[in-house]
Amino acid sequence: MSYTTYSFADVSMVISHPSVGQYVATGNGLGSIATSMTTDRSSHDVAADGSIMVSKIMGRNGTHAISVQQTSDLNKWLLKLYNYLEQAPTNQWAQIKITVRSPAMEDLIRSTGVSFQKLPDKPYQSQGQQVTWNLMAADVDQTVS
Repeated sequence: MSYTTYSFADVSMVISHPSVGQYVATGNGLGSIATSMTTDRSSHDVAADGSIMVSKIMGRNGTHAISVQQTSDLNKWLLKLYNYLEQAPTNQWAQIKITVRSPAMEDLIRSTGVSFQKLPDKPYQSQGQQVTWNLMAADVDQTVS
């Protein structure tokens, strides 16, 4: 019998900025990480006679949705980074880098040119919640490590 295993505890994420430093997230306060590619990589144009022209599109931009506990150190660090970048020179805005590793799945995601899409929504209720930080990446490289 063949089987595979997965554990989010094996996933690590490093977020870094040259002026603020880095944060290594290995699960403490981290709820989930989702990476999505934004640009379609292929397009088809159909002519009047039914012939198809296929276009290969090289865009590798994407997004990261990082859900964290609202009281976590990671949430505080992301807010610190956001607040710094809001006041920093414009050329620093997209200097964030994100690396996500999942050794069990042999995944390695490296994103550069990363910037905040917006501040996360702020829930306040009887039970603590998670907040989702949405970041946009100019280049997302997904490879097998």
